[in-house]
Amino acid sequence: MPRAVAMIAGVLALASLGACGTSPERPRPAARPGTTTGPGSTRGPATTRPHTTRREAQVQPPVDLSVIPAPTSARRAAGPGFALDTSTRILSPPGSPAAARVGAYLAGVLRRSTGYPLPVARAGGEGERDGIVLEATRDGQLGDEGYELEVSAVAVTLRARGAEGLFRGVQTLRQLLPAKVEDSTVHRGPWRVPAVRIVDRPRFAWRGAALDVARHFFNVDEVERYIDLISLYKLNVLHLHLTDDQGWRIAVDGWPKLASHGGSSEVGGGPGGFYSKQDYKRIVRYAQDRYITVVPEVDVPGHVNAALSSYPELNCDGRAPGLYTGTSVGFTSLCLDKPVTYRFLDDVIGELAALTPGPYLHIGGDEAKTVPGDRYARFIERVQAIVRAHGKRAIGWQETAGASSPPPVVQYWDIAASADAVRRAARRESKVVLSPASKLYLDMKYDAGTRLGLEWAGHVEVRDAYDWDPAKLLDGVGEKDVLGVEAQLWSETLRSVRDMEFMAFPRLPGVAEVGWSPASSRHWDGYRRRLAAQAPRWSALAVHYHRSPQIPWPR
Repeated sequence: MPRAVAMIAGVLALASLGACGTSPERPRPAARPGTTTGPGSTRGPATTRPHTTRREAQVQPPVDLSVIPAPTSARRAAGPGFALDTSTRILSPPGSPAAARVGAYLAGVLRRSTGYPLPVARAGGEGERDGIVLEATRDGQLGDEGYELEVSAVAVTLRARGAEGLFRGVQTLRQLLPAKVEDSTVHRGPWRVPAVRIVDRPRFAWRGAALDVARHFFNVDEVERYIDLISLYKLNVLHLHLTDDQGWRIAVDGWPKLASHGGSSEVGGGPGGFYSKQDYKRIVRYAQDRYITVVPEVDVPGHVNAALSSYPELNCDGRAPGLYTGTSVGFTSLCLDKPVTYRFLDDVIGELAALTPGPYLHIGGDEAKTVPGDRYARFIERVQAIVRAHGKRAIGWQETAGASSPPPVVQYWDIAASADAVRRAARRESKVVLSPASKLYLDMKYDAGTRLGLEWAGHVEVRDAYDWDPAKLLDGVGEKDVLGVEAQLWSETLRSVRDMEFMAFPRLPGVAEVGWSPASSRHWDGYRRRLAAQAPRWSALAVHYHRSPQIPWPR
């Protein structure tokens, strides 16, 4: 199993033992960290305790930084901080190509706006500690994603157990620099990093962002744009909703009409689209390079009109319905009695599993309103067996928790339905990813006047998405049961990257902080000020965001 996904797998293993319109040209990193053996490791401690190192023995007062997510521990250090200049180098530890790629990624971000050469070199002797220094540490308390960041007048020193932790620390370093560092044109300095000592690691293993490419299709460049934005806030899972009634978005060799016919529609009657296998590999590789695990979803047994329209034999009556461009749900189902249904699922899941290095495949399972409960439960168990046969673990929406053997991961979303099955699944050692619609469905309108979005789960303002504790959301589902949180971005009303960004920002950074930061460090009043300080950074990145009245935005 790739090291990048060992963390979530480790959590589950322990549990099993009983423990649209165009937008301005958008700046993008000039360099990528390079392909890794897998996306970043996603295991995290069940609880977070600030980790004190010997370097922090002389305790300094805490410092309030405009960093999101809030670090576990941040203290002021002596001195004026570190100033980048034309002589600054980035040094990576010898013998670690992955760390060198993180250094190259950082250089690519900083060169655009500073104009400095910022050469990336291998660190030499002990005396070579000036510039931006990436170091390896054996500190086990940091975990795979944790890091230490120490800033003095002569160096910015970033320490982690491996490249994944270094990459997370780089995102903090970016936010410590002036916002114009994110611009794609050269600016004059100063480029100063404040003198601080930060020790940081995530609270939860799974910190996800879901993107619905089925209702409206987003091309590879647009998905990569979203990956860049979520990586800035240390999110580590991209859940791609690849199939639904309105469109099928992934090519399957054994069933080519899924893409050519099922991929030719979308909500409102647009042209749709689909990813070739090479397109999908490109997305996965781009996410890997940013230590993000891609979790693809093929939603069954419902939400399948695009598949039914593509292949008549998947229908019980053998007749294919027309393509669907509306927004209703719950009216379609695969024919559960036909052997061809399971050959179809085996082929689709097998091909997708072969393309996906991460350990998970999402089987959907929501809103199958035409399927009786007992038949639904047997179907979910049968699909899970197919997923296991292809070397993956299933994750399903909360309805799948009612199966006699629930999936290893259950995703809670429906605030109007009973959560009893989710509680029972947690007692049976399934882990829970929390996506409560009233908090984390970012396709909900901010308020009644929001141009985009839906309202069936109410309005979701910035504070709604931020001001809650995952360990206290559901009675009987505590910290040890929660694998993490995930923000959903359904695309019934979203036709462009500009729409996507408007609904994600400013709510998405709050979701990232809910998943990363210890509960004790999260306070709404402080957060809203830190969030306001992100606005110039989003402007530099050409992010189209909603200026919520809850936030004291700079004028």
